Amino acid sequence: MRKALLILIAAGGIARADIYSYEDKDGVVHFTNAQPAHGGHQWKVLYKTGPGRAGIISGAAGPTSFAGCAVSRADVVPATDRAADRYTRYDEHIAEASRLYALPQPLIRAIIKAESDYDPRVVSCAGAKGLMQLMPDVQREQHVEHVFEPRENILGGTRLLRVNANRFKGDLVLTVAAYHAGPGAVLKYNGVPPYETTQAYVKIVLKYYYQFKARSG
Repeated sequence: MRKALLILIAAGGIARADIYSYEDKDGVVHFTNAQPAHGGHQWKVLYKTGPGRAGIISGAAGPTSFAGCAVSRADVVPATDRAADRYTRYDEHIAEASRLYALPQPLIRAIIKAESDYDPRVVSCAGAKGLMQLMPDVQREQHVEHVFEPRENILGGTRLLRVNANRFKGDLVLTVAAYHAGPGAVLKYNGVPPYETTQAYVKIVLKYYYQFKARSG
């Protein structure tokens, strides 16, 4: 995996929705959500958030290919766990997944936070389940037999992240976008798909990633 997945220079929370990137002489891709000052680096706009041309699983109203979401985008089983220790309850599994698939723990934590707020019982209107909200086809592909079991769910979700990271050469933004919208959509649009929900998802995952990364030092 390229260093691009690990070297992110945007600070703090996500103040802007736009994402900029540049590749340095060593082939390391840098990202920021703050508009770069004109200087020596050749920054380019990776994507701009605007009104999406399609809705997918959740978020703003719009067409959806998931029958369960046609009436309501609300989770079938929403997150209800409010215990403070839920954020550390799965540390062992997250550390194992991080070691096994060579991905940073803050990224895994950010996905879990965005997907289920650390409640392993969540079920979306589209049928995604558990901590990392695995769809039925992902469960089969990643050999997850017990989707609500935290360790299996985290390993399966992280394995999917690893597959996407390999496919998109360690590009963090595209890896996260593919986790939400699927790699086919990312390839189709040659970048983050113009789906409002996917663009919002990438933004919130990056926000959580920076927060968890800062806490881990």
